[in-house]
Amino acid sequence: MARPRAPLFLERETYRRRRIMDGARVLPVLGFVLVLLPVLWTSGGRQGTAGEATYLFVLWLGLILAAALLSRPLRGALRRDDGTGAGKDTSR
Repeated sequence: MARPRAPLFLERETYRRRRIMDGARVLPVLGFVLVLLPVLWTSGGRQGTAGEATYLFVLWLGLILAAALLSRPLRGALRRDDGTGAGKDTSR
């Protein structure tokens, strides 16, 4: 019988960085789904063209701000990793 494996321990900072990277990966998919929402609105006729354009502009701005907020902690973490030599290419 195989022994059950011990749970994998991740440092807190590594765990947070991975979750932020997951959020950065999901952001384009979320944006795509939210951009398609006005297509569903046209069947109901509730929003006009101006309302849809405002929605798309606010969504665009929100996606830019979300990407900027996600990139800031990642940039700092990746710089710290490169300073320790973990991410450097030593084959040259």
